[in-house]
Amino acid sequence: MASPLPLSVVIVARNEAQNLPRCLASVQGWTAETVVALNDTTDDSETAARKFGAVVRRIPWQGYRDTKNAALALASHPWVLSLDADEEVSSRLRKSITAFLARPDRDAFAGARFPRKVWFIDRWITHGDWYPDLSLRLLQRRRSRWGGDAFVHEKVECDGPVATLAGDLHHYSFPTLSSHVAKINPFADLFMQQQQARAKKFSLPAAVFRPGWRFIRGYLLKRGFLDGYPGFYIAWATAFGAFVRYSRLYEAEHQRPPDA
Repeated sequence: MASPLPLSVVIVARNEAQNLPRCLASVQGWTAETVVALNDTTDDSETAARKFGAVVRRIPWQGYRDTKNAALALASHPWVLSLDADEEVSSRLRKSITAFLARPDRDAFAGARFPRKVWFIDRWITHGDWYPDLSLRLLQRRRSRWGGDAFVHEKVECDGPVATLAGDLHHYSFPTLSSHVAKINPFADLFMQQQQARAKKFSLPAAVFRPGWRFIRGYLLKRGFLDGYPGFYIAWATAFGAFVRYSRLYEAEHQRPPDA
């Protein structure tokens, strides 16, 4: 049996006892270290992680960006694979990562990205706004860190070139349609915090035209129609989510109690 790769897997999780076994099983045996950083967890996530030999640490929640940076610092190997608990490394992606880390020029790169593919309702989504969703998750710890906004749209920033690998990172983000609908308001909250921090104001043209553009882009230009009815739903839901976000800005600026 081949020796594990000199690679740390880092997972930030909160109450993910159901998802962690699938995620951890996909990296077990071929990576040298798995660190699960738990925050405000009240379920059996720690037990689930330890069953797969993961190192468990508890860290406070500091927003997506800063919490992921704190978790990144827990890794002991120079190369890190950063995963979410509802993700899974496919067999093809595993082969690509193994081949990449065996390359003599691997350290010339600061990181590597690969497609992320979502399972939704009854199929893998392979078109529209949700795919290929190239995700930079394999990184040299000393040349990379999580940047972007503190609470939403965090992204890895690398000091150096980034490779692109074949193979999908499987994402089981929405086990039901209801779970997707439930995310609209939390994302609207984060969007509003972000816009207010930037002193952005409500824009009627943006509220009217951006949702329509999101539908056209996802369903027609990015061929979301090839994903059948789920592709149609995703395009409409994405447009509606944008409409809600901008409407929340209007509400924040204009809301007042009814006249006496």
